[in-house]
Amino acid sequence: MAFKLFGNKGEKREWDVKSLRDALLRFIKEALQKIEGGEGGHIKELLLYIAANPEDKHLYEGAVYVHDKEKFRNEVQKIADDYALDLPSDWTIEVEFVDELPLEASPVPDLDAAFLMHTRRQVMHNASSAVAYIRILNGEAEQEEYVIKATDDKINIGRDKKAVTDNGSYRLNKLVFPADSKDDSNKFISRQHAHIEWNKDSECFMIFADEGGVPPGNKTKIHIAADGKMIKLNSTQIGHPMSEGDQVILGESAVFLFSTKAEG
Repeated sequence: MAFKLFGNKGEKREWDVKSLRDALLRFIKEALQKIEGGEGGHIKELLLYIAANPEDKHLYEGAVYVHDKEKFRNEVQKIADDYALDLPSDWTIEVEFVDELPLEASPVPDLDAAFLMHTRRQVMHNASSAVAYIRILNGEAEQEEYVIKATDDKINIGRDKKAVTDNGSYRLNKLVFPADSKDDSNKFISRQHAHIEWNKDSECFMIFADEGGVPPGNKTKIHIAADGKMIKLNSTQIGHPMSEGDQVILGESAVFLFSTKAEG
């Protein structure tokens, strides 16, 4: 199946999955070729945005191997190798289907797509400005919503504002569930239950269970929005990357939602 778009001179051109993929890869190649000598090694992230209408979306999905992301990356890597573009070994490419193409991205002629490149420095800057929102769904916390930032120190979660640790120092909780609350959910939250921190390497927020949030004591569970699975944190050493819509269950029934989107 193919769809038709008007070219610059008004003529119609038919597109199928293969020709669409070729056009996208050709545009990416030309954009990479514009990088001056040696600068390719500073590229960290390639972003391809697609704003296809519902009738054409499946063609774009096939063109970028939406169900096998590594395959599309390999296609771009082959171009980089063939034209000696010298990309770093850890470069990434993300394909995002959006309602509107971002203004800062370069539009791909004749297609509902746009392309953007970020250097390592730009990615670090963007990551350092990352913000997320913690919204209480069940249980009683001091606030209904907490705003957390990549630049924050470790964000401790627990019952009451402070707790004495084994070495006699005080742990200060930022996401606080008051001990004197009448909500029964708070009773099963430890004073040292969990914490959230920004992972610079993975460029995401991660949650870790602390001593009071692992078996045989109170539990820390995560309902993963992407696939509906439920996982438990059984170690204080192994964290879990947080994604949009994930829900964290503290103890028996206190629940908060993780989101990167502001309400309203």
